[in-house]
Amino acid sequence: MKHIDIKEVLTNKELIGQQVTVCGWVRTSRNSKNVAFVELNDGTSLKNIQIVIDKADDPDYKDIPRVGCSLKVTGALVEGRNAAEINVTPADITLLGDCPQDYPLQKKGHTLEFLRTMPHLRGRTNTFNAVMRIRSVLAQAIHQYYQERNFVYVNTPLITGSDCEGAGEMFRVTTIGYSTEYKTEDDYDAADFFGRRAGLSVSGQLEGEMAATAMGKIYTFGPSFRAENSNTPKHLAEFWHVEPEIAFAELEDVIEVAEDMVKHVIGTVLEKCPDEIAFFDAHFEKGLKARLEELISHEFGRVTYTEAIELLKKSGEKFVYPVDWGCDLQTEHERYLSEKVFKKAVFVTDYPKDIKSFYMKQNPDGKTVAAVDLLVPGVGEIIGGSEREADYDKLIAAMKERNMNLDLYSDYLDLRKFGTVPHGGFGLGFERLIMYVTGVQNIRDVIMFPRTVGSIR
Repeated sequence: MKHIDIKEVLTNKELIGQQVTVCGWVRTSRNSKNVAFVELNDGTSLKNIQIVIDKADDPDYKDIPRVGCSLKVTGALVEGRNAAEINVTPADITLLGDCPQDYPLQKKGHTLEFLRTMPHLRGRTNTFNAVMRIRSVLAQAIHQYYQERNFVYVNTPLITGSDCEGAGEMFRVTTIGYSTEYKTEDDYDAADFFGRRAGLSVSGQLEGEMAATAMGKIYTFGPSFRAENSNTPKHLAEFWHVEPEIAFAELEDVIEVAEDMVKHVIGTVLEKCPDEIAFFDAHFEKGLKARLEELISHEFGRVTYTEAIELLKKSGEKFVYPVDWGCDLQTEHERYLSEKVFKKAVFVTDYPKDIKSFYMKQNPDGKTVAAVDLLVPGVGEIIGGSEREADYDKLIAAMKERNMNLDLYSDYLDLRKFGTVPHGGFGLGFERLIMYVTGVQNIRDVIMFPRTVGSIR
């Protein structure tokens, strides 16, 4: 059906005085003696278009479209008091889809917790309209960044036989299901679809390394799955993952790309989504725009893990999780470093090897690895990366220390035998980046259909 996007109608001054047709859902409606007013939104803009219904030829007109109805409207676009509006008569309105009076999204405040109970409708609210638009622009900016810098976009498998992180948090994939027919797990796995145990991928990194050692620079952007029994505001069972891998690169090169990419995509959102940023600044985090502008205008901080532990110990803060060398930094530690100590984004490097993954390059001290996390105020970690271990013997030793099945990683190990090179990369949790850019505090509220512990529709 021919119509013009409401965003176009609101921004294109050349349309003033012309007949336009728009479609959308009624956000609000009210009736008066001579005219009626309807606010219409089609999802292309945070702002609504006001429809002014002239009742002069039909003074008894009472069928004002209810909130939630979908309409097609044709009328003259005119300059209103605050913005463009469309003048129509009742005959110019076509009801596309009626809506009962008990439509749950009436013109009143709704909590995010309440809106989570109706993922099929919450996209029609201002909050999720703005979140999803920023999400879209961020995704486009990520692709733009890498495409303009000679990275190749690759698609890594969602079904895999290896656990990249080695943490045992994979969702199992099987065509058999529960069965008492098999005497051992090996028998069960052999009879399954792939003839071996398979699961949903926690990361495309291992396959990404294989691609990078052929094409130089690659990135992946797709879903990852983690069966982590965590119900915090920062965790999802299914999330979107950006993972660049760079051949002929050391840790410093990885850090440089991470900082440059984050600044690029946030700058793009500030440029392309001013209305959405203003909305989140007003309703979710006062000073959000200034914080984002401040972030991209300064170099990110740098600190080693060992230095960070000393800063936390000397802080005088009473942390829920005790701080000592060898502990994994918790969100409270990460936020303290970025918000109180550095007051900006900060890279933490050189973590103890015992708390990091097997594939990270071992430092000469024998205790730490060339790992890096990017911590940002308000969220904590949004990027985790490293230089990868390129030495075959050291990688084998690290895997044996963790009792890993080397047969599952034979292809990955071969990369260290056939023309190995220094290389590295990182993973960016896309939803955590959206949280940071919008000020939204719960990760369930920056993805259309969140998948969490005990929750699926």
